Order: sequence, then structure tokens, then C-alpha cells
Amino acid sequence: MTGSPAVSRSWIDAVAAAGAAPPRRTTAGARMRGFSMLEVLVAFVILALVGTALFRLFSGALTNAAVAGDYSRAVLVAESALAEAAGTPPLRDATQSGSADDGRIEWTTRVSPYAAPQANPDAEGASELLPVRLWRVVAEVRFAGHDGKPRTLTLATLRLGAKDAQ
Repeated sequence: MTGSPAVSRSWIDAVAAAGAAPPRRTTAGARMRGFSMLEVLVAFVILALVGTALFRLFSGALTNAAVAGDYSRAVLVAESALAEAAGTPPLRDATQSGSADDGRIEWTTRVSPYAAPQANPDAEGASELLPVRLWRVVAEVRFAGHDGKPRTLTLATLRLGAKDAQ
């Protein structure tokens, strides 16, 4: 009789005599106990750590987007000032200043004759005979960075212009 209560009871007594805990009988209600307080606490700690990391990630991304926007606007102002100074004939020694975006961005352009570094003296002598010369046009833009520190952006180009325009 393998399924009789007497056999089952003697098996439980034999297990108990050997020092092992007798097996528990589980019912459908006993299996569905839920989570312990420690498990819930650990889950909330993990959720808080992940949430904090994501918040810092998105905050850094927004800061980087703002900084990129500031630099993009400064480049646009510098390109506009450079194009205006280089495209206004005749080219001559001059300096102009102004501001953009309600004074948040200040710009300065300078036009000056270009002298090549380490130029060949023979080439310099030959260039004196030409009616044109190279002019260096520089646009410098100053603006406040995201952290409040002043930032400077400089663009430069060379243009060919009349020599007698000085």
C-alpha cells in the first residue's frame, strides 16, 4: 500500500529521525504569499539608482544641446560679419564692431594687408609689381558660455583686392 496514510506517516517519522525537516504540504493559498518587505525595498533602491542615472544622462544631453546652440549662433554671426567685411569693396585697413542677439554676442572685424610668414624675398619683390594684393579679413566673436565664462570664436580668410585702396 503505497498511498496509505500509515506508510506516509512512517516515512515522515523516518525522515524526522534522520535529522531532516519533514516536507511541508503546500496548498494553493500557501504558495501565493507575495513579496517580502526586503524584496520590495531592494527593488525600489534599484529603481532609484536607474532613475538617477537616467536623469543625469538627460540633463547632460540638454546642457550639451544648449552649448551647441550657443556656438552655432556665434558661428553664424561670425560668418555674416566676415562675409560683409570681405565682400565690401574696396578692401582697405579697417576695423568694425557690433553686436547681435540683443547684445549677447559682440563681434569685431579687421581687414589688414596679408604678409606671408617666411615668404621668399624674390616672390615678395615680384608681388610689389602687381596692382593687387592679398588682404586678411578676421572676424572675432565674443559671447558668454553656458557656465557664464566668456568664449571667443575667430574666423579668418584671405581676399584679393586692389593695392592702391589704402
